[in-house]
Amino acid sequence: MAPGMPQSTVAPREDDDGLAFPLPAAAGHESPTAYEADYEDAPAAAVDGGGPPGASPRRQREDGPEPAAALTSDRLLNKAAAPPVGGWRLWLFKASFGSVNVGDSDKVRLERAQENLIASRLGDHTRFVPVLSRKGGVGKTTVTTLLGMVLADTREDRVIAMDANPDRGTLSDRSPGSADFTARSLVKDRFNVTSFSQLSNYVARDGSRLDVLASDTDPTVAHAFDDSDYRAVTDILSKYYSIVLTDSGTGMVHSVMKGTLEKADAVVLVSGGSVDEARLASETLSWLEAHGRVDLVANAIVVINMSSGETQVDIDQIEEHFKSRVRNVLRIPYDKHLAEGSRVEVAKLRPATRLAAKQLAALVVTELQRS
Repeated sequence: MAPGMPQSTVAPREDDDGLAFPLPAAAGHESPTAYEADYEDAPAAAVDGGGPPGASPRRQREDGPEPAAALTSDRLLNKAAAPPVGGWRLWLFKASFGSVNVGDSDKVRLERAQENLIASRLGDHTRFVPVLSRKGGVGKTTVTTLLGMVLADTREDRVIAMDANPDRGTLSDRSPGSADFTARSLVKDRFNVTSFSQLSNYVARDGSRLDVLASDTDPTVAHAFDDSDYRAVTDILSKYYSIVLTDSGTGMVHSVMKGTLEKADAVVLVSGGSVDEARLASETLSWLEAHGRVDLVANAIVVINMSSGETQVDIDQIEEHFKSRVRNVLRIPYDKHLAEGSRVEVAKLRPATRLAAKQLAALVVTELQRS
C-alpha cells in the first residue's frame, strides 16, 4: 500500500473457488459496505420475502401468515379411497390386495346420499310431525314406528314418538322397550321435570335410539288426554328433542287434534290399499283444506301401506289420485314381520320395506327443511 493512502475499509477474502469478495467494514464505520448497499437497493418484495425464488406466496397474504389451526389432518394426510361395501367390487379389491378399487355402485352411492340427507341438521327449534289416519287398522302406528326408528338411528340428535291417541294407543306395543310412566304421568309431573335425565324416566327405549312416550292402557283415562295436556307435554319435549312424531287418533274433531295441527311442520297421512281406506284418506286432505291448513296438504306425505298383502285394487290409480293433491306419495310393501302386529325389529324387515322406510324419512326431512 502506498504511503499516505488511507487504509481500506474492505479487506479482500477468497472463497472456496479462489474468487475475491469484500468483507464488511469494521464496526462504527459510516460508509455502507457493498453488501449493505445491495440490500438497500433491493426491491421491497425481495425484502418482504416475496421476491427471492422459492419464497412461499402465502407470506404475501393480506391477512398475514396462516395460523397453526390451518394444518388439519384433512389437508396434510393423503387418504386412500374407502373399499367397496360388497359384491364383486369388494371381491376385486381384496383379490388385487387393494390395488384395484372401482368404488361403490350407483345404488350404494344413492343410499349413502340418502342417509346424509336424513342426518342433515334442521335448525335450532323442534319440528313436529303428526302421523294421521281417519281409519283404524291401516298401519298408522306401524308407519310412525318405522319412521321414528330410521330417523333416530340415522340422525345424531334426539327423536321421540308420542302416542296422542285419545283412545287406547298401541305405539308402545309396536316399539321396543317399555316404560313405567305415560304421557298422562308426564302431564301430572310436568313442573318437576327440569332435565333430560328426569324426562328419560318417562320414555321407553330398548334396541333402538327412538324414544317413545306411551299413552295410558286404560281407554277411560286416555280419553281424558285433551288439547291442553298435549300442549303441556310437547312444551316439555321441545326442550330436549329435535323431532317429535305424534301418533294421532282417528278423530279429526277431537280437541287433541287442534294442538297437533297447529304445531305441525309437516304431516304424514297413512292410507291402506282398499277403496274405503283410500277415500277416507283423501277426505282427510279435504278436511284439512276446509279448516285452513292448505299448506299442510300441499306438503303432505301420503303413505300407502300394503298391510293386507295381495289385493284386487289398482294401487297405481290410488297413487295417481294422491299425486294430484300432494307433493309426495310413497308405498310401503307388504311385510310379514309388520303383519304380525308385534314389536318392530328392523333386522327382520324385508329389504324393500327398509328401503321404503328410509325413503319416507328422507321425504320427511326434506319437508322439514322447507318449513
